[in-house]
Amino acid sequence: MRPRTTPGARVHEPADLTPFGGPEAASPLGRAAVAILPVPYDGTSTWKKGSDAGPAALLEASANMELYDIPTGSEPYLEGIATLPPVACPADPAELAQAVERQVAAQLLAGRLPVVIGGEHSVSIGAIRAAAQARPGLSVLQIDAHADTRETYLGSRYNHACVMARAREVAPVVQAGIRSIDASEIERLDPNRVIWAHEIVARPPGDTAWIDRASRLLTTDVYVTIDLDGFDPSVVPATGTPEPGGLTWSQVDALLSRVARSHNVAAFDVVELLPTPGQWASEFLAAKLIYRFLAEILAARNQGRSIPAG
Repeated sequence: MRPRTTPGARVHEPADLTPFGGPEAASPLGRAAVAILPVPYDGTSTWKKGSDAGPAALLEASANMELYDIPTGSEPYLEGIATLPPVACPADPAELAQAVERQVAAQLLAGRLPVVIGGEHSVSIGAIRAAAQARPGLSVLQIDAHADTRETYLGSRYNHACVMARAREVAPVVQAGIRSIDASEIERLDPNRVIWAHEIVARPPGDTAWIDRASRLLTTDVYVTIDLDGFDPSVVPATGTPEPGGLTWSQVDALLSRVARSHNVAAFDVVELLPTPGQWASEFLAAKLIYRFLAEILAARNQGRSIPAG
């Protein structure tokens, strides 16, 4: 069993950040297949504040994971996981998007798999743009409670409520787990590319028809953005805008495993962790989610599984 740290909600200075997986799992950037990019930004959230502390809490929780992944029979950290310094976050979300885009683009150019950890959901805009530029024909899979497709919100096109409106400007989007939407978003929403939460949770255990549908809609290269409020609040209570009726760990894990095995994941993010006293299970789940997804992605690459045309 690995050493345990003391749980609880904390705010860390950048120098205090734990490498993903803990110091023994850290890899120098030059030998890493994966680059973890913390983006401690909470500039546009509109209810509960504090997601800027999410990256530090997630990274600390990651030091308490066992590093052997049972489903794939692998140890993903042996491929090399480097944790980059946190992005210096400007107050303006448009400037933040540019800063994240530059850093993600650099990692893609170097042949690494970028993993962005937020912070609130607006941190994804720049990362999606970088991936779309690097991989023409890329599509985006969004796991989320909210559609996030407003053209503007509170005077900004880069608000967290607009992230998928910006994403669909550069790539087709598939949305899963959605259960909260403003009436103004309906007109531009493509219902054929939305898998509503109620459609998913109504299915019996083991029914993967909704996963089959999501996979068919995606192109060969995929960016995955995971807002933790896509999970039901009983699974992840520590997020800023929880919505009832969400997804389970098993449902999300099954979807991500299929995507990793059937598509080329160019990059992904996990956002909207809001560290909350007494709710450190949410921090651990977020860290474990990244590690599980990495395990599936790296196993698929190493085994040379065939990738279908989109």
